[in-house]
Amino acid sequence: MDYSLAAVKMLTSQLRDAKPTPSQNATSLGGVLFQRAWLQGVLVSNPVISGDNRMVLDDGTGLVELDLSSDFALRQWKLGMYLMVVGVYHIRNGDIPLLKVHKMVDLSGSPDREAMWYLEVMDAYRRFYEPLIQEFS
Repeated sequence: MDYSLAAVKMLTSQLRDAKPTPSQNATSLGGVLFQRAWLQGVLVSNPVISGDNRMVLDDGTGLVELDLSSDFALRQWKLGMYLMVVGVYHIRNGDIPLLKVHKMVDLSGSPDREAMWYLEVMDAYRRFYEPLIQEFS
């Protein structure tokens, strides 16, 4: 894992446009090279219900499947929690996107969390990602 590549703040709908790169360790969205995606959303299924280390998160633009390490799977996640997740994105054809989770935090207690997240993603896109995407389009 190359930690010099920042986790890219994005929406689930943007993951569908990501493409594999010649390097097996990175993915590209336009001209933005990344290994880890940073998403936030509402937990709509959890391991207690599904019986494995997988959960599904809904960020309002789509669903993403979360593959949890045993440490995260043992925590008390509840449906409806608003979570921040960072993890490695794995491209899958025909399925919902998959994120192998490295970090997960419950942000349910933070006021205006969802509205602020959309603003953060838009700000990051305009400042950092859009110029690179336009350059490579």
